[in-house]
Amino acid sequence: MARMRRDNATLIGTLFVLVAASLFASLGPLSRFAGAAGIGAIAFVAWRAGIGALALAVPIALTGGAGASLGALRGLDPRGRSSLAIATMMGVTLNLAIFIAFGRITIALALMLFYTYPAMVAAVAMLTGHEHLTPWRAAALAIASAGVVLVLIGGLDASAGVRIDPLGVVLALTAAASQTVFMTISRHGYSGVPAETATLVILVGSAVGAILAALLAGTVADLLVPFQDLETWPIILIAGILAAGLPAFLFLTAIRRIGGTRTGILMLWEPVVAVVLAAVLLGEHLVALQIAGGALVLAAALILQLSSDPEEEPIAGTVEIV
Repeated sequence: MARMRRDNATLIGTLFVLVAASLFASLGPLSRFAGAAGIGAIAFVAWRAGIGALALAVPIALTGGAGASLGALRGLDPRGRSSLAIATMMGVTLNLAIFIAFGRITIALALMLFYTYPAMVAAVAMLTGHEHLTPWRAAALAIASAGVVLVLIGGLDASAGVRIDPLGVVLALTAAASQTVFMTISRHGYSGVPAETATLVILVGSAVGAILAALLAGTVADLLVPFQDLETWPIILIAGILAAGLPAFLFLTAIRRIGGTRTGILMLWEPVVAVVLAAVLLGEHLVALQIAGGALVLAAALILQLSSDPEEEPIAGTVEIV
């Protein structure tokens, strides 16, 4: 019975990660469309997080879950509150760092640096004793990472060269470190709070942080663009609902179900989908190297699904969707 429960949690968690990764992958084209419409990186982060928070708040309120959500937040002990606060802060630094890095260095390079986070998550989990880096996981991590490198190298424009800026490199690695801290602390840190409530809090914090960053950077005018150009609303609504609220909820739920290491490896599916979306929506061409890389990431996902990790159990209090 326990084995069946664990296998079910693993399957559902895997599906959640792959769906979340696919939705997060739309951020590339969406941010490109937003930039063309005059919405800068910081404003895009603010609007995306704000709409995402609203997309979660409405169903919570309509289903009568507001009281339970507030009760869960009030019931957190000091350690849980600190963990949730840190996770929220990491959400802010992650989004600001990676989107600003995109403007300073070649996007493929920024993503290569950012996607070092699954290895960071696995190392931290092993060092802290929270999870074991089994041979199967190590193999999946190596195969998936190699696949991502092929996907991103295949997307480099040789004629344009590679833009390298020290600050951009630091920002991309900062984003990776922020994601590592977020995933590590989100497994157990505030498990008494339902995933949708915790995600709502994190998104609200990200929106507030981005607004403050816009004030400091003097780009407040970018925040007002949607009120001046109504044609930008489809972009920010899709970014908020389908590329923030829903995938962030699925992502956190998956971390609680299957752990940070497995989730991090499966999230390497994101750049594969991003490349496909760029080809479909932006007219960018797929090359054989990228197709081979995508196949490697899929192979890694299959290895993870077929391997057994008997020490893993879903976190108590994790919202059951099925």
